[in-house]
Amino acid sequence: MNSEQPFIAFRNVHKSFRDAREGRIVRAIEDISLEIDRGEFVTVIGPSGCGKTTLLNILAGFEQPSDGRVLLEGQPIAGPGADRGVVFQEYALFPWLTLRQNVEYGPRERGLPASLIAELTERTLATMRLAGAENRYPHELSGGMRQRAALARVLVNDPKILLMDEPFAALDAQTRGRLQQELARLWIETRKTVFFVTHSVEEAVLLADRVLAMKTLPGRLKADVRITLPRPRDPTSPSFNDHRRALENLLAEEIAAEVATVGSV
Repeated sequence: MNSEQPFIAFRNVHKSFRDAREGRIVRAIEDISLEIDRGEFVTVIGPSGCGKTTLLNILAGFEQPSDGRVLLEGQPIAGPGADRGVVFQEYALFPWLTLRQNVEYGPRERGLPASLIAELTERTLATMRLAGAENRYPHELSGGMRQRAALARVLVNDPKILLMDEPFAALDAQTRGRLQQELARLWIETRKTVFFVTHSVEEAVLLADRVLAMKTLPGRLKADVRITLPRPRDPTSPSFNDHRRALENLLAEEIAAEVATVGSV
């Protein structure tokens, strides 16, 4: 029996919201218990509104559970922290700052010495293949470069965990594919723990060690599927498509259940 505490642990987590317009309580997630090891790449899929982003927000410290606990290295998460970096679907860059200034922002706010800020920024820009674009403003960058810049702004702070909420959803298919490859390369190089929310089953299988499939509201864990395919992964291979079909079938069951529930009201 392994007595070592898990890196991340959700313990019987529930979250409810008050819907002010309808005057009722909405149960967003219900009785979520799971553990994530250090260095794992975990993706979360499920029907729209099933609580995927709520899980991510609780792990980020933006929201607190209504009941239960989320632990990071054995300690309850009480709020946001520099050990967790969040990348949103929107680029979240300051439009009045250059790319370099955006990446430098976090280290400057932490009061690091100028020489160390310069070293960290150069290294991060090189890692994200943004060298040469340092003096451009966000509006001068392509969508893909803006999202790489948003990721660079998180990585420069060296967080323990990357929390990614559909970061590539707004991009065209070609750019999305390139950034998926970039993220897979980055994960292999850094082995950071990643918690990645997506609506794309293919993206989930392409990137993850584990795929968490969520049930419809109230969000519960339907399946925890380990992906053992070798990297880099070939989305056209029979084994890849076996995983994709199995997960698509799980989601189809939830969508059918949701339709049946709505139809019976």
